[in-house]
Amino acid sequence: MNSQSGAVSTTLPSRELWSNKMLHISARLWFVITIIGQWLFAYYIAVFYGGTAIQGDFEEWTRRMIHGFIEGDYMGNAFVLLHILMAFIITFGGPLQFIPKLQQRYPLFHRLNGRVYILTAFIISLGGLYMIWSRPNTVGGIYGQIALTTNAIFIMGCASISVYYAIKRKISIHQRWAMRTFLTVSGVWFFRIGFGFWILINGGAPGSNETLTGPFDMFLYFACFLLPLLLFEIYVLAKPKAKTIGKWALSAGLFVLSLATAGGIFMAAQIFWLPNL
Repeated sequence: MNSQSGAVSTTLPSRELWSNKMLHISARLWFVITIIGQWLFAYYIAVFYGGTAIQGDFEEWTRRMIHGFIEGDYMGNAFVLLHILMAFIITFGGPLQFIPKLQQRYPLFHRLNGRVYILTAFIISLGGLYMIWSRPNTVGGIYGQIALTTNAIFIMGCASISVYYAIKRKISIHQRWAMRTFLTVSGVWFFRIGFGFWILINGGAPGSNETLTGPFDMFLYFACFLLPLLLFEIYVLAKPKAKTIGKWALSAGLFVLSLATAGGIFMAAQIFWLPNL
């Protein structure tokens, strides 16, 4: 009896230790893949939009953007320029906020980059709201406008709460709200890789059309920021409470999500980014 109870006491902690380790590894895997995808998008923004801007070929922007340059709309065109600049800053700088070694070794950089990130999140949200409501609605219809508006509200809400808890020095709560800010800010990026993943698994884009008003388009408009938030909430709630088998299941789910994210990035790069570089 003693030997059996001793075996149980050593085996169970070992199983729990491995389940925690695998959960940590799978979460890191998803984040590393996401960083790669976001920096690839940032590279595309810098090379394509920066390159064409240097050449003065802003018509290329109009061909690639839903709300591009409109002759005579000086305020709107200024917001387009600002939006592209902010998109690069937030896509490149955002992931840096969640790298633990950078947080530990360079706390001053973490604080400064965080301030820039939050300010950029507000600017890009307000600028986006101006563009989608003040300019001709060419794709998505009113449904798309409502979805993008909701995303902007979520961004500013999460960012505000993140700042509040940072000021209060409640760091663990601040970190969770910072991640929620990151996920909502990445809605446009998630939209692209979600579209890429849909094409990957279907060999095409059923439920979508040129004006992005198909049933899949309607789903993706909200899913691109609500689904990542939902999955994050499941992770936050399950991680401290789940039993060993639950953590293994969560790890497996994150691994599958990592593969789906990688597939979506690959297809988005093939369809949207690399052909224009």
